[in-house]
Amino acid sequence: MTRRTAIAGMVSALMLGLTAAGTAAPVTAEKTPGEPYKRTELYFGGNRPDGSPITPADFELFLDKEVTPAFPDGLTWLDAHGQWKGGKEDSYVLILLYPYDKRSAGREIEEIRSDYKKQFQQESVLRADSVERVSF
Repeated sequence: MTRRTAIAGMVSALMLGLTAAGTAAPVTAEKTPGEPYKRTELYFGGNRPDGSPITPADFELFLDKEVTPAFPDGLTWLDAHGQWKGGKEDSYVLILLYPYDKRSAGREIEEIRSDYKKQFQQESVLRADSVERVSF
């Protein structure tokens, strides 16, 4: 047997194995409970430009006036520590979970970001979006 014939035989055997593997019954994983929801995390700076802190009470008042009316079903916020352009500061993380059919969510989230930047003289509010499975 020549080297070329041996290689051709090995390639044929490998291709047959891959074809057979591709037609095998798929392994079924246990389904995770819940429904797909959109998840948005917002990261808010905790200091004003003059260095004075945005206190937890300030942030809670902002949540009550600006966020809760747009997302009355619930939300989560966390105290955090962050870094922005080389400066470290306390910060806040807001987690919103909402169904796909909440068409106004994107606009409302952008208004929240804009209101926070204006009210607390912030350069930015980071937004991160993903999809999660949610079960209540």
